[in-house]
Amino acid sequence: MAGSELHALILKLHDVQAVKFGLFKLKTGLTSPIYFDLRVIISYPELLKQVSSLLYKCAEDAAAEFDCVCGVPYTALPLATIICSTKDYPMLIRRKEAKDYGTKRLIEGNVRPGDVCLIVEDVVTSGGSVLETAQVLQAEGLKVTDAVVLLDREQGGGARLKAEGITLHPVISISTLLSVLLGAGRIDEATCHSVEKFIQENQTFSAGQQDVSPPVKKKCEELSYGKRAALSGTHPVASRLLRLMEQKSSNLCVSADVTRTEELLEIAETLGPLICVLKTHVDILQDFSPEVGSRLKELAERHNFLIFEDRKFADIGNTVKHQYEGGLYQISSWAHIVNAHTLPGPGVVEGLQAVGLPLGRGCLLIGQMSSRGSLITTEYTQAVVKMANDYPDFVFGFISGSKISCKPEHIHMTPGVQMQSGGTRSFTVKLSTIRSNSPACDDLGQQYSTPDEVIGSKGSDIIIVGRGIIGSADRLKAAEEYKRAGWEAYLNRLSPLS
Repeated sequence: MAGSELHALILKLHDVQAVKFGLFKLKTGLTSPIYFDLRVIISYPELLKQVSSLLYKCAEDAAAEFDCVCGVPYTALPLATIICSTKDYPMLIRRKEAKDYGTKRLIEGNVRPGDVCLIVEDVVTSGGSVLETAQVLQAEGLKVTDAVVLLDREQGGGARLKAEGITLHPVISISTLLSVLLGAGRIDEATCHSVEKFIQENQTFSAGQQDVSPPVKKKCEELSYGKRAALSGTHPVASRLLRLMEQKSSNLCVSADVTRTEELLEIAETLGPLICVLKTHVDILQDFSPEVGSRLKELAERHNFLIFEDRKFADIGNTVKHQYEGGLYQISSWAHIVNAHTLPGPGVVEGLQAVGLPLGRGCLLIGQMSSRGSLITTEYTQAVVKMANDYPDFVFGFISGSKISCKPEHIHMTPGVQMQSGGTRSFTVKLSTIRSNSPACDDLGQQYSTPDEVIGSKGSDIIIVGRGIIGSADRLKAAEEYKRAGWEAYLNRLSPLS
């Protein structure tokens, strides 16, 4: 579809209030900053015909092969009707419930077992309605390989359907919709950020959670940190970390992004008793020397915390091997934990493992990022989890916005954590248009969640706090508050088990 045509369609959908912004309670019980009411398009004949045409073109461009068409009841029924009447395809109608008289069929129309049926839908969130329709069609002997949708909310529906052998072809993604409306001045930055954060935090499908749709999600087994540390499959670094978390009643990691060695060591000395992990970026130190690593190791031993160098390795195996082991920083000699992007493939893990495994080190893979506009998709996150499973001797967890693996041996650490006070975030945001009910976001795209959201709702294990502590006038007091909040969220998460 031409960009101008897509742009005009999105603006028209907004004009007729098929897309609304505000606060809307969904049937899942969640409160959403965006709502799609595509039923209204049936009252606009030209728009209805345009949408139907674009849905067909979407299937045509994807080279989808099919013999008949079925619309998901009820909004997609008129769309499927127009496609079939204009393109001469047989139409099938799926009933939501069977008649209790006559044929008592769930599928109306001439069903020919073996035919391939294209499913048409208006909006996809979890993919549940498309999947239900596909299952009814398949029960009648039909094949379903493709589905077209006007709007993909990008909350995991496409990945869920792919896992079931169905390829989803959207006309519009929510990312594109927000971009067009923002560029046209229909919404402001704060509204855009609010929707983006809602989408990111309410994914309906993730690796290790098959067939998931809101509000009921497959529950991962919930164990205490101590019990997870004792599991036979738990990596030695993960086991040590989980045990010290229990000993210190702390799931707080401080991100010490400072540029002077003296300040970094002062943070480690002062906050060391409160934290489980100190996260460093030594390449921003203006006065780094080999002594820094030794000093950090001494403080880690004294105050019982682990050192995590947030290097984010992302190169071929041979290169990362040298970056990890040698150079100015010699990271492997002092950092217990490093992390890596999986984009280069398994070689990045193999290169790091060759250095770190003999030293008893461990690695986290980056499964999600907290920055606005991140290009990480659900499929990518699933591939990250698979890679972690392939290298259990070295990889023991993830940097992610939420729990992405149900294995209790895997540790999840979440960045972008800020306290909340009085409905607003406790730091200055430069976007003057931001509202108190919008997500906090700094001027470089970092988005924030509270400790309770990260630990309690999203199932992560460790909160990573940077500016909320480092930028505080009283770092010790701020760290104590975050430590308490994170630990209380963890205890509350366990409370149903007690």
